[in-house]
Amino acid sequence: MKIPVIFYVALTTLLLVTLTIMVAMDLPFNWVFYVTCLGQVLVVVMVYKVLKDNYTTDKTFEDFYEDFPIRK
Repeated sequence: MKIPVIFYVALTTLLLVTLTIMVAMDLPFNWVFYVTCLGQVLVVVMVYKVLKDNYTTDKTFEDFYEDFPIRK
């Protein structure tokens, strides 16, 4: 079963938000350091998965933004 790309994005976001909370709560440095290292690895994995994803669309730059289409 293929893991969807959005899972990697959500996991990385959740981990980095958790890291921010850990720093705000003044947790021990070693915990923060290891979670930071894990977060950096997850960011690299996430970027790789997003760039290598087999995603196609019929939209072009002429379509502008999907949430604010320009009438033709």
